[in-house]
Amino acid sequence: MFAIRATNLKKQYEGRPPVEAVRGLDLAVEVGECFGLLGPNGAGKTTTIEILEGLLTATSGDVEILGLRWGRDDQAIRERIGISLQETKLAEKLTVRETLELFRSFYAQGIEPAAAMQQVSLEEKQNTWVAKLSGGQRQRLAVACALVGDPELLFLDEPTTGLDPQSRRQLWDIIRDFGRQGRTVLLTTHYMDEAERLCNRVAIVNAGQVIALGTPRELIASLGGEQVIEFSLQRTDAHAVPAETFAGLPAVQAARQEAHHYSLSVSEAHVTLPALLATLEAHGLAMANLTTRHASLEDVFVHLTGRHINEEAAS
Repeated sequence: MFAIRATNLKKQYEGRPPVEAVRGLDLAVEVGECFGLLGPNGAGKTTTIEILEGLLTATSGDVEILGLRWGRDDQAIRERIGISLQETKLAEKLTVRETLELFRSFYAQGIEPAAAMQQVSLEEKQNTWVAKLSGGQRQRLAVACALVGDPELLFLDEPTTGLDPQSRRQLWDIIRDFGRQGRTVLLTTHYMDEAERLCNRVAIVNAGQVIALGTPRELIASLGGEQVIEFSLQRTDAHAVPAETFAGLPAVQAARQEAHHYSLSVSEAHVTLPALLATLEAHGLAMANLTTRHASLEDVFVHLTGRHINEEAAS
């Protein structure tokens, strides 16, 4: 059974010319999984999630949420989902408890505000005004507002953006606990490490379409190399050598260049490194630095799109 199913989803905004934010996107999220929707600003992921949440109407396409449809089963869907937006504006002069009591009143059934506070570790702040909370505490309160209706499906749009490392990990624990109950999470994020740690599957979205889909391990394996060698040349040498110079070295699966910085996806770093050093010496090139690491979802994204996920894209 699918918690979310979208077929040939399209969203076009009027303009001269019109802007196609989503272009025939297909998506299926299974019950009980944490599913990541990844992509840079302007890729269409926020538009997609807002359509799934019922905040936007699609230009065309079909959407099912827990087997129900927006436009026909709106109230039934709202009773079964929780939403935490990228930026949640809460009443500054309400306390944490009052805020959760307000949100609990929107649902026919749900959990007690005290239980929601416990889930996000805000019990000690229950009588504190929202205005007095730190950024991390506000974000946890926003998640608690999404949990107080006891949802089967939780939408989290960039839930950890701008948070310090400790607050990020606290929210990770909340998401994991929700998933252990057999419930479903749809998560959008710019942080690849977050997606790798939390998500059972991810979809990479670019230009309004899904361009890759699978588990983090499957997508990383699709690069053909589990390790990455990164190195930089002295600036005086950088523009004289294209990335193709290194593409044919032993165990190299792909080579990419950004200015004086090179990145090689390799299957066996210990095989590639001696050949790389010999090639640089043969060309009379001076290396500025060298690092090796395991491949990540960030590498997958760059390989597919030619840019990093945090780079701004045109809307």
